[in-house]
Amino acid sequence: MKAFYFITGVIFVIGCTKPPGQHNEDKSGDDHSISSFSQYSSFKIRQGAHYCDQNTIKSVRTSEMKFLVKFDSSAIYQTLDPENQYDINKLWGFSEDTDNHYNSARIGWSWNNEALRLYGYVYANGILNYQEITPVPIGSEITCRIKPAANTYLFNVNGVSISLPRSLSTSEAIGYQQYPYFGGDEAAPHLITILVKSL
Repeated sequence: MKAFYFITGVIFVIGCTKPPGQHNEDKSGDDHSISSFSQYSSFKIRQGAHYCDQNTIKSVRTSEMKFLVKFDSSAIYQTLDPENQYDINKLWGFSEDTDNHYNSARIGWSWNNEALRLYGYVYANGILNYQEITPVPIGSEITCRIKPAANTYLFNVNGVSISLPRSLSTSEAIGYQQYPYFGGDEAAPHLITILVKSL
């Protein structure tokens, strides 16, 4: 009889135990915000570097690249040469072959004239084109999209759209992921941290 109660108790405990990784519902919403934040990947560009700490080769096939990004105060910087303040750093995007200076589309960023500005930044058959999309607030969640279309790349940041030339006419981009990069002529003047979440 004792064995029966022992086995029953074990079954009860196992049945009431949540699977690993399952959390109690938080009515305040704090658990949701933490979970949402944890889906971001942190990319760090060290002082004196151009490339971020995460830049493994990753193939891309997409009809629209969508992502969220957050910048903190490390996006505020001063270049040694004042003219380099207007150089466009790279945030996120893709190349359409192995050479990102031939066919590629990226969203770029820079800190100039007391604002954080995002840009469309593309190469089409080796020809560079770029255009400012919009200034964005530091610390906010920014929604970004890059869509390849016939002979055009369509960019959208927080609802503001621009288009830039593309040398291909396919409805999908097939190539490689492009990651955060600082420069330009100068390397990062201090540690820069950027949070990105693919959608």
